[in-house]
Amino acid sequence: MNSIPMTDIFVHIYVMLDDWYQEFAANTRKGQPGKQPDFSDSEVMTLMIAMDYIPFPSERQFLEFVRANYLSLFPNLLEQGQFNRRARQAAPLLEMFRQNCLLASGVALVKEGLLDTKPVPVMSYRRSKKSSDFAGSADYGYCSSRKMYYFGYKLVTISTLSGIPIVYDLVPANTDERKAAESVLEYISGFDVFGDKGFLGKAWQENIHLRTGNRIWTPKRKNQYHQQSKTFERWLNGTRLRIEGVFNEIQNLGKNVERLLAKTILGLCARIVAKMTSHLLKYVFRAQFGIDLITFSKTDA
Repeated sequence: MNSIPMTDIFVHIYVMLDDWYQEFAANTRKGQPGKQPDFSDSEVMTLMIAMDYIPFPSERQFLEFVRANYLSLFPNLLEQGQFNRRARQAAPLLEMFRQNCLLASGVALVKEGLLDTKPVPVMSYRRSKKSSDFAGSADYGYCSSRKMYYFGYKLVTISTLSGIPIVYDLVPANTDERKAAESVLEYISGFDVFGDKGFLGKAWQENIHLRTGNRIWTPKRKNQYHQQSKTFERWLNGTRLRIEGVFNEIQNLGKNVERLLAKTILGLCARIVAKMTSHLLKYVFRAQFGIDLITFSKTDA
């Protein structure tokens, strides 16, 4: 593998984003008061994505790294407070770009998905929440697989079998697993969706199939009357390992979703959008350009 300079990575991301922006989103600023900003929306979104590939503990540290090393690429780079505000404003555009990439890559034609939830803590469990922007939105929850109590949200995601997130949502941490799943199942139709035993329930699964056209598949408990074939159960258990692998990559490569350090709901949503978009681009860049965005190297695939 041949190493690729970070300058080239920035340029590749920017060109892809700006080409899309000029075609589909340039008119979004028409009618807004004042002159066009010197630091463009495409530059903001480029750095939102790149932040996941160069994971500094804080946004401020990342921007100072860019200012010290790549100011020639971003000569009008904003201060952290201004950048944070623009990133929150740009989040809906970045989600539109992500969805466009899904369509262009053919992922929209996939009809099989992996379903799971993961904790997204936003504040210390014992800290007072009264003055927090998350009060009334986030809640206290428990992650049984981690044996962890936390205050925040659940990230609910349906991904392809190869690990590309299709739809996702944030729900309060105390939301029941099946109720959480409904927040994303409403956006797809005709899927075979594979999950763990947290999504069991014949009546609920039949209701989901009736409402959305999606079929939910989970391993059965040993005491259930209706059982699946042992071959299918083994396949489902293997699929469960894929689900864990998908979330392990989303969580542990780049900025950890458990330590996004957002102080507001809009700030958290912007960072989740950026995280999901950067994760998708790992697959897009490997398929289209043979570039591994994890190792910054050229590959044969």
